[in-house]
Formats: sequence, structure tokens, C-alpha cells
Amino acid sequence: MISVGMIALWSSLTVSAVNYDEHPRTEQFINEMVKEHQYDPKVIRDVLAKAERKESILKAIARPAEKTMTWHRYRQIFLTDKRIKKGKAFLIEHKDTFDVVEKKYGVPREVIAAIIGVETFYGGNMGSYRVIDALATLGFDYPKRSLFYRELKNYFLMVRDNDLDPFALKGSYAGAMGYGQFIPSSYISYAVDYDGDGKKELWSNIDDAIASVAYYFKRYGWKNGEPLSSLVTLNDSDAAKLADKTLSLKGDFDYWKSKGVNVPKDVNNQEAALFSYQQKDKTEYWLGYKNFYVITRYNRSRLYVRAVYELSQELKD
Repeated sequence: MISVGMIALWSSLTVSAVNYDEHPRTEQFINEMVKEHQYDPKVIRDVLAKAERKESILKAIARPAEKTMTWHRYRQIFLTDKRIKKGKAFLIEHKDTFDVVEKKYGVPREVIAAIIGVETFYGGNMGSYRVIDALATLGFDYPKRSLFYRELKNYFLMVRDNDLDPFALKGSYAGAMGYGQFIPSSYISYAVDYDGDGKKELWSNIDDAIASVAYYFKRYGWKNGEPLSSLVTLNDSDAAKLADKTLSLKGDFDYWKSKGVNVPKDVNNQEAALFSYQQKDKTEYWLGYKNFYVITRYNRSRLYVRAVYELSQELKD
């Protein structure tokens, strides 16, 4: 992990510009946008001139919760009585939309609601950073900047092609936006105009947001009615070394049996990956299946997937 001190040192050595329209990488960025997307260079320069570098963003991304917490602690944050109660009310309030979306996309309403519940507490906390500030800071000044550099490009495309104000949109320190915290590339690929008003509005239009989360899952191959994961035990201590090595599905039940995992008897043979979860006084092991993998496409963290899953189970009628 890159420390905050390393980020500060790197930034002080390489970044001299006060404004992002004067940053050492700005000309390259503008030239690429003009060549690749026929973007007006003056528009880009004018927007970047008003973007602000945020040290708090660089500090936050250096210590993401998914890499610093055990499952025991992570669960205490997201599986609260308040979040569960709010989620059940959210499902009732938007029942008509969930009825349509669940049928159309084949994704259970409690899973959609759990995503929105974990991401933003059902819209109560959608982030306070201007998205342009977050993505400019990370796209230009974060050492591992390639993802955010691409997302900054996608942000400019998103606001141009959807007639959005580049300075009005707010989100997380990583540039995620709206009820479901879509990054710009996800907005471009998966945002849905549910109500047919000509806009894909994920900040104040909850119907668009619910449909967009469902469509995201559908596009990544969610299989309704299929299991998400199974709690398992190990009969070989070496099997524990295979846990958390990859989010991709590693092998079927025969593979995991050969590695010392006691696979479930009540689940049909599945492609799976092995994950560990540290409880207060023990370590648990889970086999995650295709639907587990689909949730990792939303957030690449085994802790996040389990939080969404357990919250969804609490939200079921």
C-alpha cells in the first residue's frame, strides 16, 4: 500500500501547477480527448481551470476500509438495526418500481436495495466532493492514477453527452456518484432512464437509480434463484492458503475437494472461489459462486460482497 507520506513526497516532487489547466499532464490529456472523442479543447481547459486538488482525497484513498478492516469490524458498520429498518422502509416506499424492475431484469429487490443501502444509506450519504475535483486529483496526482485518468475522460464524455453541469455533480472521494455510486464509465454503460424523461438521473431520481443498479447486475450475468455462496470447512490446513487469492472463479467442486475443502452437499456443482472472513474469535471460509462474482464487479472486495448479501437477507420479507 502506498503511504500518505509517499504520496505527499511524490506530489511535491512532480506537481508544480496550481491549477489543473496548467498541470504537466494537461496537454496530453486534452490532445487525447480531441483525437479520441473530438472534444472541444477550450471546454476541457476551462473546466480543469476550476478543478481543485484535494489532499483529503489522496489521504482517503491510501487507506480504504476494505484493506484495513476485518470482517468482524466491517460487519458492525453495515449490518446495523438502523440500516436494516431504513432498508425495509425503502422497499415499501418504492414497491411499484421494484415490482417492475425485479421482473424486467431478474435481480431480487432486496439485493438492489442492499447495494444502495451499503453504498449511500439509501441516498442519505451520496458524497460531498465535487466529482471533477475527485477525478482530477486522482487522475493527475495519484501514483496509481491510470484507472482515474480513464474515469476523468469518461466524466468529460458523460457530462457532454448527457448535458450535465460538470461542477454540480457530487460524489465520493473516488468519484462515485448518486444513489448507487456509479463511476463515470458505469454511468455511460449501465445508467437507465426508467421513467422515460430523456435523462439518466442517478442523484435525485430514485427510479432511475434502482433500475440502473438492476441493469448493471443483469449485464454482468446475475442468475436469479442461484446460490451466492456457501459456508464451508477445510480438511487440509494448506487449503487456507488458497483463500482470497482471486475474485475470479477458480474451479468447480471437484477442484476444491482436491484442495481440501469440504464442499456443500446441498448445492449443485459450481465454479467457485474460496474466501476467508475473520470473526471475533475464529476464521470462517466461504465458497463464492457466480452471483458472488457478479457483486465483486460492483466493488472488488469480499467484505463488501458479504455485507451486501447479509443485508439483503435481513431485508427479505
